[in-house]
Amino acid sequence: MKPARVALHVEKLVLHGFAPGDRYRIAEALRCELAKLMSAGELPRSLHESHEVPQINAGAFPLQPGSRPETVGTQAAQSIYGIWKGKPPR
Repeated sequence: MKPARVALHVEKLVLHGFAPGDRYRIAEALRCELAKLMSAGELPRSLHESHEVPQINAGAFPLQPGSRPETVGTQAAQSIYGIWKGKPPR
């Protein structure tokens, strides 16, 4: 069976409380983690069909003060992936 192909376009990523200069590092970590999660396991059922999702609220997730932008992006991706798998945000 041929692996599923997923094209994901994030038009806008809204994060509150982070330095504007960290936005690209956060976004890149989010992209890498989503790619890793989606290629490592079963594709969530919600992604089996072509559709547009106008907004995803990843909820809040705990971070240690001074967390690296890469950590923020990784945790945001894990929260989004969890929503796709049917787990509500924390």
